[in-house]
Amino acid sequence: MNIPIPGEQHRLFERLSGELRPKLHRYCARMTGSVIDGEDVLQEALAKAFEALPNAGPIANPEGWLFRIAHNTALDFLRRRSREKTTADEDPDMIVDPVNPTIDRQAAAAGLHTFMRLPVAQRSSVVMMDVLGYSLQEISAMLDTSIPAIKAALHRGRDRLRRIADEPDDRPLPRLGATERLLLDAYIDRFNARDFDAVRDMLAQEVRLELVARTRLNGRKDVGTYFNNYSRVQDWRLVPGFVENRPAILVRDPGNPMARPAYFILLAWQDGKLAAIRDFRHARYVADGAELFVP
Repeated sequence: MNIPIPGEQHRLFERLSGELRPKLHRYCARMTGSVIDGEDVLQEALAKAFEALPNAGPIANPEGWLFRIAHNTALDFLRRRSREKTTADEDPDMIVDPVNPTIDRQAAAAGLHTFMRLPVAQRSSVVMMDVLGYSLQEISAMLDTSIPAIKAALHRGRDRLRRIADEPDDRPLPRLGATERLLLDAYIDRFNARDFDAVRDMLAQEVRLELVARTRLNGRKDVGTYFNNYSRVQDWRLVPGFVENRPAILVRDPGNPMARPAYFILLAWQDGKLAAIRDFRHARYVADGAELFVP
């Protein structure tokens, strides 16, 4: 599908970006090592794509175009974070089996923390092929990298993943400070009791809400309306936990309490008041690859 020049452009872009959003997020999350940072990068990439659209002309491969923007945005994020430098391995004689079910399963099961231990070129190539299923030719076009370079990065990245898989994960379990735990427990208890007036009393005057992939609201009055939607549905029960070692609210299906949490909510506090809410109810794909922990 080509994206035409102005006219149908906006509608088609919205539909395509919506369809690809979970797939783009899987890539961004593995490149950044975080489902939360991955969503930030994805939003930035989609904004860049939308801004570039009027001057882009007909786009023969919209999916590849969006992935290239997402890839470059992820690299910009990594440079800003200064965790590692971009490297490009190239070895024309490197032989890589593009279809290997054992390696595919290993890569798909690897945690985001594990992917962060690969250099960027290796990480992007392994994610593109072994997690998302693209061919060497597609990866070459999306990343603007030669096929020999991708083969070399795949070989080294897969070998590194195999060695990492045998290493124990000795990271300490996350802990929540006493003050924040009291605030979080109070919010959850009032929310689960459906006492939304009491929940609204916890809001700061300048509170901000992001209902990810849906809307943003600012100020206590507007954000207060957000709770009305939760009062109308029964598909949630909140529990305290952690997402990637960050304190979070995990949202479970009350009809299946043993199932993995469906999504999560992040809160930020200031002077004992709720200053920001980031709710992933409409972006449940973000929780798919997240490291979740219930104490």
